[in-house]
Amino acid sequence: MLKCVLLDDELLALQYLKLLCEQINGVEVVKAFNNPEKFIQEIENLDFDVCISDIEMPAINGLQIANLLSNKHVVFTTAYKDYAVEAFDLEVVDYITKPVQKERLEKAFRKIEGLTKEHKTVSEYITLNSEKGKSVINTRDIFYITVSEIDSRDKIIHFVDETELVIKNSSFEKLLEMLPTKQFCRINKREIIAMQSVNYYSYDEIVSKVLVNGKPKTFTIGINFKNDFLSMF
Repeated sequence: MLKCVLLDDELLALQYLKLLCEQINGVEVVKAFNNPEKFIQEIENLDFDVCISDIEMPAINGLQIANLLSNKHVVFTTAYKDYAVEAFDLEVVDYITKPVQKERLEKAFRKIEGLTKEHKTVSEYITLNSEKGKSVINTRDIFYITVSEIDSRDKIIHFVDETELVIKNSSFEKLLEMLPTKQFCRINKREIIAMQSVNYYSYDEIVSKVLVNGKPKTFTIGINFKNDFLSMF
């Protein structure tokens, strides 16, 4: 559930915006403000993910509000197109011109959900069932992952310090869902590599930055996996 606060100095516009938000699944309106100064006074006590704000308001405008919300998602609604450049310089999620349409507002929320999901998946630590029981793994220390030669249901995590850990009964698909987005890539039927470990790529060969027995390790990339790898590389 995305929690949002609304800010617009025009009461009718504020009520209309609140009505639209309440019709969108997965959205909860925490509070609506028609005074930006009042909103600033209450920021510290508000639990919200998104601020939907008008830009042109007396005393304090929406651009100034956005500067105060560096750790929140901001969507601007405005009758003017003059502020688009400034808005995106502030890295706001979206810029919607009035009159606001429900479909356009819903699109902004879906974009925020995507950003939130991506942010949540980028975690340094994952927990997996290993030969030693439950293991918490720092993904920054992973070099590459291979299929076990003993049991293909198991996978072996090779770390940058040349140690290994056997992960029990786990598929590559499941591992890629847990690993940080766009930081790991499957390069053939039997291997996943950490993109930060890649030194260079040439034709169908990947050469690592990480040394094994004093030498860079090489990997062969499968033709069916090349496009995904190149898009990340």
